[in-house]
Amino acid sequence: MTAYAVAHMRQVTPGPWMVEYLEKIDATLAPFGGRFIVHGGEVEVLENDWPGHLIAIEFPDRQHARDWYRSPAYQRILELRTDNSESDVIFVDGVEHPHKATDVPG
Repeated sequence: MTAYAVAHMRQVTPGPWMVEYLEKIDATLAPFGGRFIVHGGEVEVLENDWPGHLIAIEFPDRQHARDWYRSPAYQRILELRTDNSESDVIFVDGVEHPHKATDVPG
């Protein structure tokens, strides 16, 4: 089942770290079938507040997402992000299609 690595990045400190991180992350995703589906950009807030940026990366399944995050290639650049931003990062599974709201497990 498709899975997603989702990050809510806040309080990002701009600098050369960002360029290095962005230049290197794509190569860490490729071996695990990862691809960006949301990468920052302007959000339209409809309810409450949304400080920061949203990033979502799609993987073939949760194991691929875990393997990417734990990979030596990603671990080498991880501190570039964690030292220069506040981020919440989660893995979440997608849904099988077709999916209805009532299909949520109880």
